[in-house]
Amino acid sequence: AASYTDSSDDETSPRDKQQKNSKGSSDFCVKNIKQAEFGRREIEIAEQEMPALMALRKRAQGEKPLAGAKIVGCTHITAQTAVLMETLGALGAQCRWAACNIYSTLNEVAAALAESGFPVFAWKGESEDDFWWCIDRCVNVEGWQPNMILDDGGDLTHWIYKKYPNMFKKIKGIVEESVTGVHRLYQLSKAGKLCVPAMNVNDSVTKQKFDNLYCCRESILDGLKRTTDMMFGGKQVVVCGYGEVGKGCCAALKAMGSIVYVTEIDPICALQACMDGFRLVKLNEVIRQVDIVITCTGNKNVVTREHLDRMKNSCIVCNMGHSNTEIDVASLRTPELTWERVRSQVDHVIWPDGKRIVLLAEVSCRQRSGNCNLFSACGGRKQGLVTYPSVFSIQALALIELYNAPEGRYKQDVYLLPKKMDEYVASLHLPTFDAHLTELTDEQAKYLGLNKNGPFKPNYY
Repeated sequence: AASYTDSSDDETSPRDKQQKNSKGSSDFCVKNIKQAEFGRREIEIAEQEMPALMALRKRAQGEKPLAGAKIVGCTHITAQTAVLMETLGALGAQCRWAACNIYSTLNEVAAALAESGFPVFAWKGESEDDFWWCIDRCVNVEGWQPNMILDDGGDLTHWIYKKYPNMFKKIKGIVEESVTGVHRLYQLSKAGKLCVPAMNVNDSVTKQKFDNLYCCRESILDGLKRTTDMMFGGKQVVVCGYGEVGKGCCAALKAMGSIVYVTEIDPICALQACMDGFRLVKLNEVIRQVDIVITCTGNKNVVTREHLDRMKNSCIVCNMGHSNTEIDVASLRTPELTWERVRSQVDHVIWPDGKRIVLLAEVSCRQRSGNCNLFSACGGRKQGLVTYPSVFSIQALALIELYNAPEGRYKQDVYLLPKKMDEYVASLHLPTFDAHLTELTDEQAKYLGLNKNGPFKPNYY
């Protein structure tokens, strides 16, 4: 295998520590429970940045729409997801949580959640064995069985199918927020193996248009700056994929003066890229000249070893998609290549002739469960997520919808979030901007064939 020049972290694994919170509970596994006070301050700051979720908490807290819900979750564990978890608790749910990414967890936030009574099993820098162990500790617990799943990437759902399939007899539904996880759910549905209803929140409009587009537009620059300190002006960049994430990345890089190329398989997205002023190319056509390669397709083997061999010296390679399969990192684990750890989340891979590429967030990329993206591994305060404005509210509403749905409303299939809920999430954000919606008159509503209160867009939008 390739050589590595950094020294390994030999600190005691959290799995080997005996820790208790102030109430005497040890039903958690975090890096250091003593960091809880610091983590609490991070969560309080995040609450100020998440007005929609806090508004939802305030409006629904008295009703307890999740009373009796036992939610097992597998998401990034950051200050923002902590606000979601505590909102679910305030709405009546019991929660157990693991991390969907081995490197995005904020240890102090995990400690704060454990201190406040949430069974959390996560720490930054988990091994793959740790990753699955944490998921199992959430699921396999005596006297507690989940009846709802909140997943990001599909690993939790996969683990329950693999190890504890009988649990699905009591599970009312799955809520999934990533392209990768949704793809897995559709595969299960097509094969007739999906035995509970599932809500695809990834394709809700507020997730696509706001979180995928606007958050990635900011987080791509944030992640690249934190890891490389590079200037963007004049750099040649190829962005693989012009979906909402790709659109956000391209817009940010273009605004900073980069020369941006796009690769696409979909002629509609390709035409959008052309109309937005980007040059549409095949990766092979520009791979020798570009300074940065960014993948955001959700596909596999987008950047192969052949591409990596042809890259120029000091080319930066990173993935903005959820799945780790886009860049063939495994092909770089060969004896002739040397790996050099430069800083956290930054590796130089050196060829025999001295050429090197800069690989970002490799420690997440090698996670075979597919939990990697640049903004989760490298971006945000203390390498957490850049705040998602709407997805947490969407997840909460989707859980409420599936949990309270009368029997028979949802069959064993994958559903989109009802458009009415999408619009409701958007409306919760508007007071922050002191924005004032225009209301239709009865005559206008009749003319358009709409309800005055929405939904205003068809379900296929």
